[in-house]
Amino acid sequence: MTTRTRTKPELLAPAGNLEKLKFAIHYGADAVYIGGQQFGLRSNAGNFSYDEMREGVAFANKYNAKVYVAANIIAHNENLEGLHEFFKELYEIGISGVIVADPALIQASREAAPDLEVHISTQASVANWKTAEFWKNEGLPRVVLAREVSVEEIRKIKEKVDIEIEAFIHGAMCISYSGRCVLSNHMSARDANRGGCAQSCRWKYDLFEDGTDGTVAVSDESDEQYTMSSQDLSMVEHLPDLIEAGVDSLKIEGRMKSIHYVATVVNVYRKIIDTYFEDPENYQIQQEWIDEIWKAAQRSLTSGFYYDEPTEKDQLFGRPNRIPKYDFAGLVLDYDEETQMATIQQRNNFGVGDEVEFFGPNFYHFKQTITAIWDENDEPIERAKHAMMITKVKVDQPVEKFNMMRKGK
Repeated sequence: MTTRTRTKPELLAPAGNLEKLKFAIHYGADAVYIGGQQFGLRSNAGNFSYDEMREGVAFANKYNAKVYVAANIIAHNENLEGLHEFFKELYEIGISGVIVADPALIQASREAAPDLEVHISTQASVANWKTAEFWKNEGLPRVVLAREVSVEEIRKIKEKVDIEIEAFIHGAMCISYSGRCVLSNHMSARDANRGGCAQSCRWKYDLFEDGTDGTVAVSDESDEQYTMSSQDLSMVEHLPDLIEAGVDSLKIEGRMKSIHYVATVVNVYRKIIDTYFEDPENYQIQQEWIDEIWKAAQRSLTSGFYYDEPTEKDQLFGRPNRIPKYDFAGLVLDYDEETQMATIQQRNNFGVGDEVEFFGPNFYHFKQTITAIWDENDEPIERAKHAMMITKVKVDQPVEKFNMMRKGK
């Protein structure tokens, strides 16, 4: 394979709160995107106060990472108040850029903080090079492409327009066109385009048929019924194609996902990117990377629109596939080399006899069986039953702070 670019793309991770921000960066993200307490599309995520943003930016700076803020609502008149103060505060905090869809917010950002980078959100549905050129001429340095764009279309956009391209590589897919959906508004009076999406498409529905004998259900009630739900996007097996097409920022979806999910997915893509750039011509996907991504998967996986138009095989119908489930069981707080004892904060019930897996940044992994547990008073216990309790466990290999322990369900 001949590389067209030797510049590593940015690995961009979701951060729904301050803890997730720190784990995403610690596990290898070059940048994270967060939401403020206004103007974003994930109102149910933890979101960040200004003070939390300051702490997040300070942490990111230690690792030479960037922090972007998603302010990508489609604004109504009542949403316009406070825009200038918001963008001015973001710039003063040190945010690297904002992700925006609405021209009113773009204008407000430019007026309030002219030096704050503005990236056009996927909500704007940029799907062709002329639209990318429009935003380039408007002075925007980056577009986040619509998820309906193919690899070939990305290549053409990049050839035609000198603009940074951000594209999704992993996470949930909207069944509607780039999020342009009002199902949530209709079903639950929550505006999907102003941060309130209830994911009505992922609800379970029965299918009915009108006939002369009345309305009859034609679905099997014993099955878990999915009607419109999409499989999740995963480009683990195809990442070099996006790199070679010229994508500048590889984006993971999931500001509402757990720290286990964020750490696992970031860890895999960091390994893939680094391995590819070490020797592009001889790069080969490793099965262990694919296996690892399934430990975070919540649904079946698809490559979305990148190669072909999705079919029914890329959606979830009827009973969902059985995917191995893993619990985030513990967070390593400390390790004593002499005693080989790890101090672990419990995050899910675990006990003596359980087979667990420890993992950390740089794709560090090992499995072992828990042989003994002590509580914070050094009393032996059989199980760590209480949420967030501090325990000590003898480990087979060295671990570090922020390593994680998982176990299969």
